[in-house]
Amino acid sequence: MSEIDEDPVPTGTLTLQTLAMPADTNPNGDIFGGWLMSQMDLAGAILAHDYARGRVTTVAVGGMTFLRPVPVGTTVSCYAQAVETGRSSIRILVEVWIRSRASEEVVKVTEGEFVYVAIDDNGRTRPLQKHLE
Repeated sequence: MSEIDEDPVPTGTLTLQTLAMPADTNPNGDIFGGWLMSQMDLAGAILAHDYARGRVTTVAVGGMTFLRPVPVGTTVSCYAQAVETGRSSIRILVEVWIRSRASEEVVKVTEGEFVYVAIDDNGRTRPLQKHLE
């Protein structure tokens, strides 16, 4: 995983964008890490669905790194990049960048790896339809 200053621009494709709202804060007034992680899971699942061309399920989350707190009112952007595919699984790196409304500064706040598996309508593993080249 990278440090804050190593990545001047996001890696991957903008997959999900939302606004950090007051209802999602922790006791310190910053956005709750669990909410942020759920947004990352959604972003990764969107990309995984494209590779599976159908239903996927999250099977693992690893390498989560929270670099900075996320203040209320910032735009939260999730960038996803497929880094490895297997027969039925896909490993996706998700980075989260925020943009403050006041300063327009864009900074990376977290990253993590998510693994998804393609499943059929009965919840059984099935092959991916698309693989990394």
